[in-house]
Amino acid sequence: MQKAIDVWATGLGAMTPIGADMATTWAAMRSGDNGIQALKESWAEPLPVRLAAQLPVNPADAMKRTEARRLDRSEQMALVTAREAWADAGSPEVDGERLAVVLGTGIGGVTSLLGQNQVLETSGPRRVSPHTVPMLMANGPAAWVSMELGALAGAHAPVSACASGAEALALGLDLIRAGRADVVVAGGVEASVHALPLTAFAQMTALSKRNDDPERACRPFDVGRDGFVLGEGATVVVLERADHARARGVSKPHGVLLGAGVTSSASHITASDVVGQVRAMRMSLRDAGVAAADIGHVHAHATSTPQGDVAEAQAVAEAIGTHPVVTATKSMTGHLLGASGALGAVAAMLALRDGTVPPTRNLDELDPDVPLDVAAGRTRTGTWDVALANSFGFGGHNVSLILGRP
Repeated sequence: MQKAIDVWATGLGAMTPIGADMATTWAAMRSGDNGIQALKESWAEPLPVRLAAQLPVNPADAMKRTEARRLDRSEQMALVTAREAWADAGSPEVDGERLAVVLGTGIGGVTSLLGQNQVLETSGPRRVSPHTVPMLMANGPAAWVSMELGALAGAHAPVSACASGAEALALGLDLIRAGRADVVVAGGVEASVHALPLTAFAQMTALSKRNDDPERACRPFDVGRDGFVLGEGATVVVLERADHARARGVSKPHGVLLGAGVTSSASHITASDVVGQVRAMRMSLRDAGVAAADIGHVHAHATSTPQGDVAEAQAVAEAIGTHPVVTATKSMTGHLLGASGALGAVAAMLALRDGTVPPTRNLDELDPDVPLDVAAGRTRTGTWDVALANSFGFGGHNVSLILGRP
């Protein structure tokens, strides 16, 4: 009964290291552009890793100064991308009690927290901003967007590490299917390019240390990969009941969210779990009512870590097969943590819409333990009806989404 409800993506918004908006980001993805650069800031000089994927623009520049100063960078991104997605959807007229927001994040306002702690230590308590708590809250992005749009059907903030953005889309799908909302503004956001997260990830040996060659640092599925690259960004999708969209004159969406699979591995706080990933993918297939053979394209989580990429490749081969065209766009954007799953889902959706799968950068030699058809060096063109997008996070969070061609 639930799956009889079609859920369309009627609006898209993004800010990423390769684009200030969705159109620019998608064009850069298809071109295989690079968004990873060496960090030039003085605070980065003593760090073991001095490269990251930062936005090409400042989100604060897209809003009034009085508004920007009370928001964390992640909240600024959330508002800018939500406004873009809402406008792209045609600013739909919807009862506030039928409109929900689901915006996930991995860390929340960590730069505000650390920044205000520095203010406290150096200048004393009187100098700490009264906006500190709303700026550091992980639910801040969802809350601000809900107030912007007048969303009264719930403002949810999944915090599932790197799977947060994908889990937000899965929850948005559930809210519409359950009849709790007609429109859900869903996605993910992250702004944590800071000395402490960079150092902490480096201490885990999770990051690439190619400081002298940042453009080639992120290389998913390549034999020479040595870790991920920390990035920042946001992606927001307006999900809408198909009949609601048709009633207001929408004839063709960007794509269709067909199903989702969400599992927890309950095994290790950081290690990839093939079994849990396979369960998520198979669950998403059942939820969407499609077969593994129907999947023509897979957008891989593929962060460029030695263990994680192989584990996912094995899971995809087991759950889906080796026939789909696979890509890993983190090779261009770096790892946007809580925003990465939403961006990956949109990339898969647009690949179906436009018949173009973006290339995987820096894939010079495919790891022999990766039994997949990975698009490397150039785009793949064709016609695919169904795609799968994976997103996995520390803590054993596994999310797989099934997207359909409009």
